[in-house]
Amino acid sequence: MSIITSVEQLEALYGVAQETSTAKEVDYITPHYGAFIAASPFVILGTAGPEGLDASPRGDKPGFVRIQDERTLLLPDRRGNNRMDSLRNIVRDPRVGLLFLIPGSGTTLRVNGRAQISIEAGLLESFAVEEKAPRSVAVIRIESVYFQCARAIMRSELWNPARHVDPASLPTAGQILAEITAGRVGGEPYDKAWPERAQASMW
Repeated sequence: MSIITSVEQLEALYGVAQETSTAKEVDYITPHYGAFIAASPFVILGTAGPEGLDASPRGDKPGFVRIQDERTLLLPDRRGNNRMDSLRNIVRDPRVGLLFLIPGSGTTLRVNGRAQISIEAGLLESFAVEEKAPRSVAVIRIESVYFQCARAIMRSELWNPARHVDPASLPTAGQILAEITAGRVGGEPYDKAWPERAQASMW
């Protein structure tokens, strides 16, 4: 097996990036980049910590990530499983990466920066949905923003309904839990209760 072990080897293999691949990167939110953020209902949050890396899905109504100013984003932490992997990482290593997806669009938007976790009461209340405020908000100071090539979305046909997988063909969360825990948790009762439980704790 031949392994690349240096940046020089990588550059020799791939060549030099075209200007369009580098000119698109800026350290602030342009009006065009802001339009992508406002249209996106889904973002993947990447963080790093002593235990390793984490990539966590975040989703809500389009524009749920708020643009405070051209160099600052606000990301509310909605209800989840309380593992807090991303939040634990941020308080120890502020570096974050965001990948915004917009259904129907091949273009994704990447943002890199540094985050802090705010619990300021007024800020939390400003993000309330159905009178339920998030427990914290990530305040992200932007270091770079750029759009990502659409080829990955095109190759995967991510938004093509004809390519969607039937959920019934995949293991359920209850089945996965039951297998891993030898039936201690999960199973059919978990799957039956999940839709109602999720709806009741959406925000």
